[in-house]
Amino acid sequence: MLNRKSTTQIALQPAASPSNISEPPSYPRPATQHDLDTLQHTTDTIPLAAWSCIFFGAFERFAYFGLIAPWQNYMQNPRKADSRALPGALGLGQATATNVSNAFFLFSFLAPMLFAVVSDTKLGRYKTLVVGLMLYLVGCVVLVCTALPQALDAGAGVPGLGVAMVFVGLGVGCIKACYAPFLGDQVGVGKARVESRSGREVIVSGERTLQFVYNAYYWFTNIASLSSVPVTYIERIYGFWQAYLLTTVALAVGMMFFVIWSSRFVKIEPQGNVLPRAGKTLACAAKSGFKLDHAKASYQETHFGRSVPWSDTFVEEIKKGLIACRVIFSLLIFYLVISQMYNNLISQAGSMILSGIPNDLPQAFSGVACIIFGPLIQVLYSFLAKHRIRFGPIARLTTAFVFCGLSMAYAAGIQKLIYSTEPCYNRPFQCAASKDGKQPNNISIWLQTPVYFLLAIGEILGFVTAFEYAYSKAPPGMKAVVMAFSQLTAGLASVLGMAVSPAAKDPNMVVMYGVLAGAMGATAAVFWLVFRDLDGRERELNQWDGNENREERDFD
Repeated sequence: MLNRKSTTQIALQPAASPSNISEPPSYPRPATQHDLDTLQHTTDTIPLAAWSCIFFGAFERFAYFGLIAPWQNYMQNPRKADSRALPGALGLGQATATNVSNAFFLFSFLAPMLFAVVSDTKLGRYKTLVVGLMLYLVGCVVLVCTALPQALDAGAGVPGLGVAMVFVGLGVGCIKACYAPFLGDQVGVGKARVESRSGREVIVSGERTLQFVYNAYYWFTNIASLSSVPVTYIERIYGFWQAYLLTTVALAVGMMFFVIWSSRFVKIEPQGNVLPRAGKTLACAAKSGFKLDHAKASYQETHFGRSVPWSDTFVEEIKKGLIACRVIFSLLIFYLVISQMYNNLISQAGSMILSGIPNDLPQAFSGVACIIFGPLIQVLYSFLAKHRIRFGPIARLTTAFVFCGLSMAYAAGIQKLIYSTEPCYNRPFQCAASKDGKQPNNISIWLQTPVYFLLAIGEILGFVTAFEYAYSKAPPGMKAVVMAFSQLTAGLASVLGMAVSPAAKDPNMVVMYGVLAGAMGATAAVFWLVFRDLDGRERELNQWDGNENREERDFD
């Protein structure tokens, strides 16, 4: 029973008014720093255009890996009627074939800068991609025609390969420069926002969304990379031109769908040629003590009374883009290690007992491993995000370097076993007991499998992070250019590979793999010491372009 005092207090309380009732929070809303530090980060809804872009990109990767898988055999080994011998066509030898392979990779890594400039300043990414795909298709058709037995008999094999490599290299260069930024455009990432999901607040993170999309793209492209399996069997059983025909048809189908879907894609028009302005900004900084802050309009006006045609914000964008370029350039040895899958590791497999499989098939193990580990690594990212544990891009790249170093250390161990095994020991196929090149050393090719599994983990962590880093840190008008810079780094790795290719032959391969393992380990250590602080500045460094406006309208 209530006493008088409590009854009086209740009676005297004013009636609730609308102003006394707290309004429920409205979503979505911009994320505050407190939100970023305390709430779980999750991905945004992935648009259909992004999934379509991923799907069509898989067709191109099917063609690419199907083309390069047989190249080492095609170039290295001579044509032989004996079905037990390794398949071949041009008979250039291991060192020359490796050199030509590295030259192609170099060209395909230099070409992106040309297409990046065209994309960012003239045509836009979609139109540039269509041009590149047409060049790509021409190269594939030339390769099919010149790999025909009649063409090889007429001596068209070497010149045909050269012409095909030029056109394919241009097409691949265009893809490398423009496809990852074009995929990023479809996502429409922007500034972090807070939403309510399953009754609780979460951060919808542009970083995590972009990371998920590039992981998905890499997962699908690794499924496509298994084209090396049917291609190598077709090469072995039927011939090279039939293998190349399969990849040509795949590229044509992917290109057809890419054009048909044109109206559904987000196409960001070029924002004008910002490269001259960026060059002048850097020149101004060089004249002012080699400090970019000294190139800012406010600094020039205050200290020199000079007016410059760029803003302080533009200089900040350039600074962040240069940080991204420094990080990406550190992938030099990483790219060199990855390239071993397409030349020296194929040659290593050729000197082992093949157990009925082609010697250029084991590189497909890397694709299989990527398919297995890709979702597992994405689950790891989600687990870490749920518990707000940072595993930033610098940490991911450092881990990638470690796994690649371990793969080369293991390859050196396998090579040591090969050299310790009969019949030819450290001169595989070069002794009388090899029965005219038909008897490899007595060691199973399956021992090579862990090399590709270690490389796969390094690839997932390295390549996906490089895509994400280049797109998110690049200035709005220079995303393809920064992506092309990452390919230029890979090109320099090919130059390095060409420089050491004369030594890439028996009996030097144990030392070769050992040096690569040591260089990769040293790179991981130095990279972490120099760049580890950047993970703490991740959100500050991100540069989202006009796509973020689509999200910001939701807050109005």
